[in-house]
Amino acid sequence: MHISDLIPWGREKPKTPANGDGGTTSPLAMLQRDINHVFEEFWHKVDNGRNGQRGPIGLFGPSADVTETDNGIEVAVELPGMNVEDVDISLSGDVMTIRGEKKVEHEEKRKGVYLSERSFGAFARTIPLPPGVDADKAEARFEKGVLKVSLPKTAEAQARVKRIPVKAA
Repeated sequence: MHISDLIPWGREKPKTPANGDGGTTSPLAMLQRDINHVFEEFWHKVDNGRNGQRGPIGLFGPSADVTETDNGIEVAVELPGMNVEDVDISLSGDVMTIRGEKKVEHEEKRKGVYLSERSFGAFARTIPLPPGVDADKAEARFEKGVLKVSLPKTAEAQARVKRIPVKAA
């Protein structure tokens, strides 16, 4: 394809299904279709990331693993390059919100060269919790770029768990 193919004057009328002249499509329509496809795929992946599925969540927030046991909920969140003072955790009802802010500044002075770089990013990740979490006994640890939050269940919630024995057929 050449740039002249995109110019509407000086070329034949394209044959499209719309005008009934065959099954070919103009280069401009093909370009628009391809661009639309790229955006549709991008937003589809973003929506999947928000629904808890693996997607490009790294673009919008950290990756998190949530595990429920008989005794509580364990949450592990990857926060590489962040410090403990950059992280804030809050519990409200049956929702835990983890917020963070990363600021990186680099300055370098050499003979005849001055380099200054800054980057900034903030995120908020909301994790729904099942009923029966004891917020007063929640604990969080931050080690080697991984935040681990332990949320024990109340005694009542633990008592409601009933195991069903599985018998061989």
